[in-house]
Amino acid sequence: MAMNLFARLKSDLTYVVGLVRLIKATEHLTAEASISLAGEIEKSVDSHAARTFIHFEGADATYAAFEARANKFAHWAQSIGLKRGDCIALFMENRPDYIAFWFGMSKLGVRTALINNNLTGEGLAHCLKVAEARAIVLGEDLVEAFASAKAMVELDLGAWTLKDPARPAAPAPADIARPIEEALAAQPETRPDPALREGMKGGDIALFIYTSGTTGLPKAAKITNSRALGLMQAFIYAVGVNRDDRVLMTLPLYHATGGMCGVGVALFTGGTLILERKFSASHFWEQAIESRATMLVYIGELGRYLMNQPPSALERSHHIVKGFGNGLRPDVWKEFVERTGIKRLVEFYGSTEGNVSFFNIDGKIGAVGRIPPLLRSRIKTRLVKFDVETEQPVRGPDGFCVEAEVNEPGEAIGPISSEPRQRFEGYNDEKQTQKKILRDVFATGDMWFRTGDLMKMDEDGYLYFVDRVGDTFRWKSENVSTGEVELAVSAFKGVEHAIVYGVPAPGYDGKAGMAAIVAHKPLDMKALYDHLTARLPAYARPAFIRMKHGEADTTGTFKYRKMDLVKDGFDPMKIDDPLFFADQEQGSYVPLTDELFRRIVSGHIRL
Repeated sequence: MAMNLFARLKSDLTYVVGLVRLIKATEHLTAEASISLAGEIEKSVDSHAARTFIHFEGADATYAAFEARANKFAHWAQSIGLKRGDCIALFMENRPDYIAFWFGMSKLGVRTALINNNLTGEGLAHCLKVAEARAIVLGEDLVEAFASAKAMVELDLGAWTLKDPARPAAPAPADIARPIEEALAAQPETRPDPALREGMKGGDIALFIYTSGTTGLPKAAKITNSRALGLMQAFIYAVGVNRDDRVLMTLPLYHATGGMCGVGVALFTGGTLILERKFSASHFWEQAIESRATMLVYIGELGRYLMNQPPSALERSHHIVKGFGNGLRPDVWKEFVERTGIKRLVEFYGSTEGNVSFFNIDGKIGAVGRIPPLLRSRIKTRLVKFDVETEQPVRGPDGFCVEAEVNEPGEAIGPISSEPRQRFEGYNDEKQTQKKILRDVFATGDMWFRTGDLMKMDEDGYLYFVDRVGDTFRWKSENVSTGEVELAVSAFKGVEHAIVYGVPAPGYDGKAGMAAIVAHKPLDMKALYDHLTARLPAYARPAFIRMKHGEADTTGTFKYRKMDLVKDGFDPMKIDDPLFFADQEQGSYVPLTDELFRRIVSGHIRL
């Protein structure tokens, strides 16, 4: 239902004010500006030197102590021969030294590649090579992981281990990595000469942050000084963060949402970052209460994990009043607010490398943001009609793309220009960069960034995430949104997680729907069939169910890995997990036996 006039005007005003604040705060972050990530952080440190910046495992570190540690890292890097423009990889789990290390490197103009600490072997080697890293610093607990990739890479300045005082580990073999501690202890805590950064511009690369790698090897996104500062400061204004806030951070620091946005809202306000090694659903509220956290940073599945926990009085005994993040599903969002009392949640949409971003400033549940008609000229993102079979935007008779209608899914794209919010620096791989650029979109010669995400906009301008390109599939001449089906499956009592995807079926065009479900207790398959029949059209109901043993395979930021599931298909000879088939005659999901499988693929049973 469309908003009434008063509600529309109120929302318009909220978004206009929010956009004006954001533009004012970031308009100086141009590629040509004489600005550096290190210089801006040093200004904040000078303003808040005596305040607590990081609270970690019962210990506090002031802004001044944090910078002293960063300065040591910078002098150490100089001592081994790193210089401006070089790249060093950082391969560690969450701890204060993680942030201090890349801050120290930025003081020299050295780029830090923030590597996912879950990687091993070929994936890890790929990340080191694509960033052209000259050295790597790793936590001692990750020596074995690095050893699995060492033979595939050449690091002329070697590999170094950084001891974790709280988790002593055996020293690394000398042929794998060298300890950094002795050399680090000899370094001064004073700032390196700022002249080392002289002439640095906003468009210079400061970091590499990798895409999650759900559909292949990760890509190294170029994070310039300006982009890093934009990521770190934008949510201060969108959420309303101040120096008294204590930000609970359980997300991995190698990811932009946690390591840039979450760290930044504390670092640039004088606030305190409550840093945890990793997210724990069973201990989250204890951590929040003990640390006196006032806000949180989330990824959508974090909310679902918390809501899958039994209700507890701890959910209402904390001091958290606000938070921001992305990927929170409408059903989880509503329950989360009701159970926790945290009403101020700013959902956002954006990618590490892209130029398309939205903020849901007025808290409409389910939306990732809004483009009010009067802001259309300032928020230049557009949704274009999309063909899910070719996985390309639809073009009209004139050869140009066509904007999607109201409530019609389309790919979100953003114009590429020199404006701060419209830049696209790309990846450290030109072929991957070109794949994300759409040309001749609305005019000959124009260039637009492809998000790879399908979204829809309602009559009031609210935007809703629909699916990743490649996730939506065709079945019986209809487009099936895996996101919408996942919502329906997840709403069934007992379902912990649901991953929906399309699988090829012999004798059929398109793909049949399949859902991989995590549930810690057996499900009533007849009731599940009835539940989905009542909520989904026939073409969208999963033809097959796979009951996953254990937890679903996700990235470090809880994004599901669908590629292996799609490859497995629905053959019971290849899959150990229990499989079920939607038997229309019985009106239930029934066990998919070898015989039933043969009858389906031979065409004796129709899907």
